[in-house]
Amino acid sequence: MAKTFKLVLIKPSHYDDDGYVIQWWRSGIPSNTLASLYGLARDCAERRVLGADVDIEIAGYDETNTRIRTDRIAREIETSPAGGLVMIVGVQSNQMPRALDIAAPLRARGIAVGIGGFHVSGTIAMLPDIDPDVARATAMGVFLFAGEAEDRLEGVLLDAFNERLKPLYNYMNDLPGIDGTPVPHLPPQRLLRTAGALTSFDAGRGCPYQCSFCTIINVQGRKSRRRSPDDIEAIVRENAANGVFRYFITDDNFARNKDWEAIFDRMIALRREGIKIKAIIQVDTLCHNIPNFIEKAAKAGVSRVFIGLENINPDSLIGAKKRQNKITEYRKMLLAWKAQRVTTYAGYILGFPNDTPASIRRDIEIIKRELPIDILEFFFLTPLPGSEDHKVLHTKGVPVDADMNRYDLNHVCTDHPVMSRAEWEGIYRDAWRIFYSDDHVVTVQKRAAAMGLSPFKLVNFQIWFKGSIDIEGVHPLESGYFRLKSRRDRRPTLPIESPFLFYPRYAGETLVKLARWGGLWLKHGGQALRVRRDRERLRAEYADIALTPVDENETETLELFKGRDADSFVARQKKIAAIKDGVAAA
Repeated sequence: MAKTFKLVLIKPSHYDDDGYVIQWWRSGIPSNTLASLYGLARDCAERRVLGADVDIEIAGYDETNTRIRTDRIAREIETSPAGGLVMIVGVQSNQMPRALDIAAPLRARGIAVGIGGFHVSGTIAMLPDIDPDVARATAMGVFLFAGEAEDRLEGVLLDAFNERLKPLYNYMNDLPGIDGTPVPHLPPQRLLRTAGALTSFDAGRGCPYQCSFCTIINVQGRKSRRRSPDDIEAIVRENAANGVFRYFITDDNFARNKDWEAIFDRMIALRREGIKIKAIIQVDTLCHNIPNFIEKAAKAGVSRVFIGLENINPDSLIGAKKRQNKITEYRKMLLAWKAQRVTTYAGYILGFPNDTPASIRRDIEIIKRELPIDILEFFFLTPLPGSEDHKVLHTKGVPVDADMNRYDLNHVCTDHPVMSRAEWEGIYRDAWRIFYSDDHVVTVQKRAAAMGLSPFKLVNFQIWFKGSIDIEGVHPLESGYFRLKSRRDRRPTLPIESPFLFYPRYAGETLVKLARWGGLWLKHGGQALRVRRDRERLRAEYADIALTPVDENETETLELFKGRDADSFVARQKKIAAIKDGVAAA
């Protein structure tokens, strides 16, 4: 009779400002790391890597939509005939405190626990000494995993089964190929806990650029490693069989995937079969220069695209080694996506060295007026552990916040050379209000209608992004539907509140939030309804600066190209273009 080895995979959340785990009835973005590890574990179970008489039973939990009961997990492993293992996976820096708090009671009962993810991998890759939270995990008896688990998970499971786990599995200098490896997978009941039964996969890993604030290049490397079109087809077909058709393709820059066209062609073929793929991808600001890339993306089912715009100040972009971003290309790129009726998201970083509250306000107003961006999301410039920025500050001994829970891009973590912390935090809050003002929400809806898009589809995202900050107090990327709070799932440094205080306040907060969400829907949904009724006229007549086709003389007229080092950048670009034209003519 087969024995059972229990493998529990946990993707942790992190704490809000009151110390409660951020958790939802339905979370927004699924964890690709959890899906990848689950797929690898499923393959190990099918191959019976622990022996012909040992079953591997896998449980995968995303704490953003599932309460983690460590007492129950410990009891299941303690009663499992072949023992078990808990792996806390995909741990980002802001999730490291919560990961340690999940591990502590499990370790107290002798359960084997491992932690892996960007914080462990990034700090090992970039710092000369041991990160304090990583050291705390080691002192607790938690083993660490740095790198990627393809072709390595089997060895960890064997070590756990034979009770010979190592303190550290370090594969940072040996990143695996992912072509033909077991594909990411999550059971359908897990996917139903995300908004709209959305799942994720990575078609490739690695990025060739050198952005100083980025951790991906130091964890996943700068060399592209890719899944094959056959792998992508297998992912899509398996999910379609389970009624799942929506994907977040997590490649940091899908446009630099050398197999982008073959993958898109395969997705187009699957759509022709009747598999209604809808996808979100992330790209750079030069993707429009790749022939047919945007057109094929739309045909493949890409309905939303995230673009790392980051800033409209060329000096800030160069300082952050974001040299691939050229403000003279922004409008061309965005209009190319709009022509294919794809919703555009852009990330924008606040807090570059020469930013001030006044300059940030000016820049956002320029973006609103001159760039056809549907959704803009803001981030603090944060020295994330694993990034070059963090390494430089660490080496110089510059003070940064010690509490990793704050490293969520939604909190200030170090001082700014010009702004006080209060000023920086204030302009961050104001930035959301400026972009998502009532007038601009309507303007973006009108632009959508003018381009043949449904303003109703767009208003869902506008409300999500506006309400997440204003109502829930969390970044939209970690938001969800209906906030859940458990009284006992509070940060150990804070007291457990009395049920007579906690539950009435939680109920009151929930009712107020629901009322405010309802108010947003009535206001902006009503606006979208009016825009939709007027869509035929808008398609024929609506125009504004942002939708105006790119003109070779616009560098002389648009505010985007004036001041804040933009004028000197434009002059350099013109000089480079003239030199190229001269060489070509010669």
